[in-house]
Amino acid sequence: MIGRIMGNRYELIKQLGGGGMAIVYMGRDTMLNRLVTVKVLRPEFTCDGDFVERFRGEAQAVARLSHPNIVSIYDVGLEDNIYYLVMEYVEGDNLKNLIRKQGVVPTDRAVEIAAQISEALQHAHENNIVHRDIKPQNILITKGARAKLTDFGIAREATTATLTQTDTIVGSVHYISPEQARGGTADARSDIYSLGIVLYEMATGVLPFTGETPIGVALKHIQEFPALPSSLNPSITPEFERVIVRAMAKNPADRYQSARDMAADLARCSSAGGGEPSPEADEFATRVIPAVRPALKDQAGVENEKKRRAKRPTVFWLGLVLLISVIAAAGAFWYYVNVPEISMPNVEGRTEADAREILQENGIKNIQVSSNYHPSVTQGLVISQDPKPDTRIKVTRTVTLSVSLGQDLREVPAVIGQTLYNARISISVNELNVNDPVQEVYSDDYPVGVVVNQDPLPGARLSKGSGVSLSVSKGPQPVIQQVPSLVGLTVEIAREELDKLNLLLDPNTGRAASADYFAGQIISQDPVAGTEVQEGATVQVILSNGPGPKKRVAKVETRIPDDDKKHKLRIVVKDANGVTDFYEDTYSSGKKVVKEVPYYGKAVIQVYIDEILAGEQRFE
Repeated sequence: MIGRIMGNRYELIKQLGGGGMAIVYMGRDTMLNRLVTVKVLRPEFTCDGDFVERFRGEAQAVARLSHPNIVSIYDVGLEDNIYYLVMEYVEGDNLKNLIRKQGVVPTDRAVEIAAQISEALQHAHENNIVHRDIKPQNILITKGARAKLTDFGIAREATTATLTQTDTIVGSVHYISPEQARGGTADARSDIYSLGIVLYEMATGVLPFTGETPIGVALKHIQEFPALPSSLNPSITPEFERVIVRAMAKNPADRYQSARDMAADLARCSSAGGGEPSPEADEFATRVIPAVRPALKDQAGVENEKKRRAKRPTVFWLGLVLLISVIAAAGAFWYYVNVPEISMPNVEGRTEADAREILQENGIKNIQVSSNYHPSVTQGLVISQDPKPDTRIKVTRTVTLSVSLGQDLREVPAVIGQTLYNARISISVNELNVNDPVQEVYSDDYPVGVVVNQDPLPGARLSKGSGVSLSVSKGPQPVIQQVPSLVGLTVEIAREELDKLNLLLDPNTGRAASADYFAGQIISQDPVAGTEVQEGATVQVILSNGPGPKKRVAKVETRIPDDDKKHKLRIVVKDANGVTDFYEDTYSSGKKVVKEVPYYGKAVIQVYIDEILAGEQRFE
């Protein structure tokens, strides 16, 4: 597909990735000279007419959306039974890869990303479009740190039909809403639930629900409640946690009823914690109170005195609580200012248990762990740490460890016998790549363009993103033939000679005057006689226009052996007329025979006695 131009306009430059639904390419709009993303629908989905119609209709509906946090769709088309979408090209990476690299996304950044996606969803929902496949892989982060939502609507038709068939769709089950897991209808609140899962993953570095099978994960969405985000990441504020928990409510009625409401709460999260408590919020806050003056010792005064005495214990205890609060605050301040500092120990490459022990020996108690795949770090060892080694930190600081899950292995599919196009799709579905250039080899067993060999073989397991080498047939190995001599032959005879060797005579023959060959005879050929060519090659010839050679006569004398036996005499002429038996007869022994033999052009005259060559003369 690389180098192909779709719709006479969009040139495919390189493959960016692929999933269960489509292969994604970087393309160039040759008309506007700008980069675009071209998503080519996989062949297995083009056979379903209903699906194709819904795909085209929904793609056209999404193309009407216009929002800075939504990847724009420019065009949708069909060419050679291949359906494709042309979208805005976003230079950056997806959120899933960002989470894999960082483990935990800082709260402010997570809030900012979620708020932008909430605004994008609000715009879509207002236009009666529900995404149905919100996940980090579908959230692109530009180099300018803007979040953009992509893949609108395409996954809806595939989710129920291909839940367990492809890695891309299986991945989606980690973000599916309970109502979708039950097979119910998804609405705007389903998108909000999925965004809540994404928020949970950004905040904690882990998914709330995992399992051995997609069905197992789907059941957890319906039946189970995940650990509170703050139990995995103590730095999460209560306000932020409330947003995540509400977005992930099992009952759609308990969630945010619109993405706008969720965006509003996220905005409050980003500004929470920066103000002072109001006097109304704290009964012990500093305020103006009336002064207490002595009163006359009258009956009213006595009553007042009794009341004051009754209030004294309450005032005493309130004052005591206030004093304790001040002392505690001062102590907390002193402790914060005077927390011991250490040099951050290096635990990279250690097991998680060893790393925890080393950190705890150094007084670090707040340890957060995220698990991530890594192509080279052994499972169970620390990939990276935050803060970095030798950094001066307070012992109360939270230390984040990224622990390796080992290689993210993918099984190599069997693609021998498939066309190269389908083989690329099968390999891409397993999140592997095809090594370029693809080797072309001769094969008697497979037609042109079909995979004849692969390395590694099917069933091998490779790290995600690794390459598979393919060999593709370029047909049977051609047979080599030597071009025969055609000079002096007519076109008909020359064609017969070439047919015997599976060679072709070029119908476009040239002509030239010749004194050596008669009109219609071949006077030269290309390639020349003896050249090695593949079967099916074409030979060009030039024919004579005459006048041809003049007749000449040679005197040929022959002595018959003197052995009292009769012998057969035969004279053969090879000249411009071809090979001719000029004379044949039987003679007694010892007989002398003299003959005048005519010839044309260059000639060889041969004398045979009893079919044995007895003499030969050449004439130029």
